[in-house]
Amino acid sequence: MSAARYKSATFPPHGEWDPRLTAIACPGLQPVELVHENPWFAVRNRGGYFTLEYHLPQVIVLPVVERRAVVMVRAKRPVLDDCTLELPAGCAERGEAPAAGCARELAEETGIAVDAKRLVPMPPLAASPNRMPVLVYTFRVDLAQEEFDRRGRHDEEIHSVELIALDEAARMIASGAIYVAIPVAMIGTYLLTRNMESR
Repeated sequence: MSAARYKSATFPPHGEWDPRLTAIACPGLQPVELVHENPWFAVRNRGGYFTLEYHLPQVIVLPVVERRAVVMVRAKRPVLDDCTLELPAGCAERGEAPAAGCARELAEETGIAVDAKRLVPMPPLAASPNRMPVLVYTFRVDLAQEEFDRRGRHDEEIHSVELIALDEAARMIASGAIYVAIPVAMIGTYLLTRNMESR
């Protein structure tokens, strides 16, 4: 890159969804060599930069219960030898709108079913800016306590579903108990936005 470029990530209602959510952000990095591919992602060498490229758009949701707590999942992560505290996430299927994919992932991972129209867009995020040439769709959904209490079963990838008070979530981030990057960013963004609105 010959000159520094500075871009903001755009999203509704502040603008259109950022094109880097659906298109490879670095088409000019040449030549392109396929290093590995499986049903979920490809690894490519793009002009000396090795990229991890998912075949489907990635989505993640921040479920907030009555503005006081967040629904998190303990996901089984053998690669990290842990059941990490995360937010419900996955991919939108082919032909599925990102919000619909997010609502489906929420239902699969927590047992909480909501209409996709309830999801509020949040700023898209870069999961790994040195490896992933696309951004991740992020959403928030506001829930009532009763919706959490009435949740159904979750899928096998999830060890447990937990309701964590926002103050406690902030302490857990500060102590390292919550350490997965995108959930940390989304919870932090929500807390900062809430604090700015209360001024």
